Amino acid sequence: MNAGAVATAAAVRDAQGVGEGCFHCSDALPPDPASARIDGEQRRFCCDGCAAAAQWIRDANLVDYYRLRTERGGRAATDLDVQLAAFDRDDVQVGHVRDVDGGREITVLTDGMRCAACAWLVDRAVAREPGVLEVVANAVTGRIRIAWDPARTALSAPLRRLASLGYVPYLASGTAREREQRAQRNRDLVRIGIAGLVSIQAMMFAEALYLDIYQQMPIATRDFFRWITLLVSTPVVFWCGWPFIAGMLRELRNRQLGMDTLIASSTLLAYFASVFETLRGGTHVWYDAAVMFVFLLLGARMLEQRARRIAVAQVDTLARARPELATRELADGSREVVPTAALVPGDIACISAGDTVPADGILLDAAARFEEALLTGEAHPVLHAPGDTIFAGTVCREAPARMRVEQVGAGTRLSELESLVERAQSHRPRAAQLADAFSSRFVAGILVAAVLVYAGWRIHDPSRALEVTIALLVISCPCALSLAVPTALTVAHGALAKLGVLSTDADALGALATATDIVFDKTGTLGSGRPTLARVEAFGDFDIEDALGIAAALERDSLHPIARAFEGQDAGLPAEAVEEHPGLGIAGTVGGRAWRMGRADFAAARADDGALWLGDGDKAVARFVLEEPPRADAAAAVATLRELGIDVHLSSGDAVAPVNAFADQLGIDHAASRQSPEDKLRGVRSLQDGGRRVAMVGDGLNDAPVLAGADVSIAIGSGAALAHRAASLVLTGPSLLRIPAAIRLARRTRAIVRQNLAWALGYNVVAVPLAAAGLVTPWVAALGMAVSSLIVTLNALRLARSPAA
Repeated sequence: MNAGAVATAAAVRDAQGVGEGCFHCSDALPPDPASARIDGEQRRFCCDGCAAAAQWIRDANLVDYYRLRTERGGRAATDLDVQLAAFDRDDVQVGHVRDVDGGREITVLTDGMRCAACAWLVDRAVAREPGVLEVVANAVTGRIRIAWDPARTALSAPLRRLASLGYVPYLASGTAREREQRAQRNRDLVRIGIAGLVSIQAMMFAEALYLDIYQQMPIATRDFFRWITLLVSTPVVFWCGWPFIAGMLRELRNRQLGMDTLIASSTLLAYFASVFETLRGGTHVWYDAAVMFVFLLLGARMLEQRARRIAVAQVDTLARARPELATRELADGSREVVPTAALVPGDIACISAGDTVPADGILLDAAARFEEALLTGEAHPVLHAPGDTIFAGTVCREAPARMRVEQVGAGTRLSELESLVERAQSHRPRAAQLADAFSSRFVAGILVAAVLVYAGWRIHDPSRALEVTIALLVISCPCALSLAVPTALTVAHGALAKLGVLSTDADALGALATATDIVFDKTGTLGSGRPTLARVEAFGDFDIEDALGIAAALERDSLHPIARAFEGQDAGLPAEAVEEHPGLGIAGTVGGRAWRMGRADFAAARADDGALWLGDGDKAVARFVLEEPPRADAAAAVATLRELGIDVHLSSGDAVAPVNAFADQLGIDHAASRQSPEDKLRGVRSLQDGGRRVAMVGDGLNDAPVLAGADVSIAIGSGAALAHRAASLVLTGPSLLRIPAAIRLARRTRAIVRQNLAWALGYNVVAVPLAAAGLVTPWVAALGMAVSSLIVTLNALRLARSPAA
């Protein structure tokens, strides 16, 4: 590649606004950048690894990569020999590697592949490694499939080349599921391809027969067209159409009538009626209708499956986020690379810069930034201090870190999120259940109507009885009706997950769409969740430090946001028999003495003044004044909700003055103070008695009664909230703007479901009488039914384009 190509590449990069960064990866340059001469031009790099990568790309004649790429590249890694060597171990490869002709195959994942040029470079660079049989890189999924000959090279060799170019590989979990999905997709493509080709042929033969209006075609020629059509149609009906036949058999075994029963019975009736007419030399055959029906339905079903794949993409993303390898620190300070499944609580895990955290745990040693976009939707890396909890699936940035493992496998927050998404997508909401029940009765009615229509046409015009009956069965297939609700809801749940809102209740979207009022808790919900001590007073001869130590001991294991105000005050005092009293405070024994902390009337038998008191129930020893600022986006979220026509309420356990001031600051007209969980529930019930539909937003800690009692409930995405099953929806991150975005999506979903149902019902109301009257031929009926299903599915797919929060 000549210098002109490199100059062009540099010009393109400058136009993209990355010209001042590293020539290879576009990262910011250090004060003393590395440099290398690339085809006569002196280029600057962030590190020696990127300089070496650029030189290798030049020497391999692949400099077009810099000209073609549209996104920044990945930073080259040169110090991963230990991690990459672990890929050669049998215990690591098991479950990820499979045998292929001439060698073995593995799928790895990289987060550095951001555009088609990256895939182009990976394909060509890795393919040049000795012993590599095949490389297929997918820039969309970030997956790279590598086939290699173990007799000629170790797996770590091509992976080392990947890392040196900026594409650090790691094992892709969910590979077996992806492989099965790919195999199923390939089978579906073969089925629809064969059905499409045969449909064209069958229509050509049928057209010749249709054009013989005056019956002038020789009988031998006519029979030849029929027999050849029988020959090509048989594999379409019984192999391409097997999913529908298998579905019919399954429905009949379960003693229920569904969409597959009508599809398979229509196809088989058209096929066997045509065979019968072919054998006896009758007037009409309908092979074209049978194969067209199968082809069009396969196409509609593939489109529906695509909609479902879009919706479950969040599950796949979460599954991929869990690394398969982890670096564990041993007692002597040495390190070993082990499968993540081998980690146990108490282990010390080491995370390199750019690596994914393998488990939930406590950060050790030094502060570090972690990218949490997948779990919380936070766009920028979050700075965590030693002692903070960091979660599996987040990415360590800038500097290496060490952590003490607390939760592994199914106990991690990542697994909880994945479980919630799968649970939401597997639920059948009431609207879908009603549609299924109606479809079942509709099928039974159509089968009865088909018998009556056949009998009527046998009396009126026996030659057309079978044709009209087949057309009726085909055109009335309730595909569109069966797809109307579930397809829209499946796509909507996928869009909801992308917004950072996970549904745990099948009917949550429907309830959210009709909400008229929304009630917010204050602490940890509209508030930042990090109250601070504004003032501390001690009474008598009691010392402030002692009061803080007792308060910190009582709050040590509490998940309530108030406990955060006492972080850093823990003097190590043991606390026993600690018990929370929702809406009042917390009680326990510290230093052999019973203490209470909370409202003044609870802790010290005094008049409530809005502060937090410490006492024994009768006598006060200290008073704490807390301040909690609102979340940064709380005011914007409240204003957006009001624009949507929703009345916003604030219900808090705090005193009157701070609650009213907080409500005025955010523009909330309805505020209630000193509300216990029971009081909050009564307030919601009062709104519901007035005909209002109420959504409740809380932190999921002390609000279980009101969360369960509201029409739809939303929990803020803390660890406790994720585990809280009283909520209908869970926010995976702190941004409150997700709530109005979710309401907009819910309303759009309701509108699209109504459109789909109206279309499906209106289509059948018009189509069934036309078919019964003999005005529709079977192949036109097949086309009309497929178009109806296509319209419903495409309409539902519009939900996938929902704007971000």
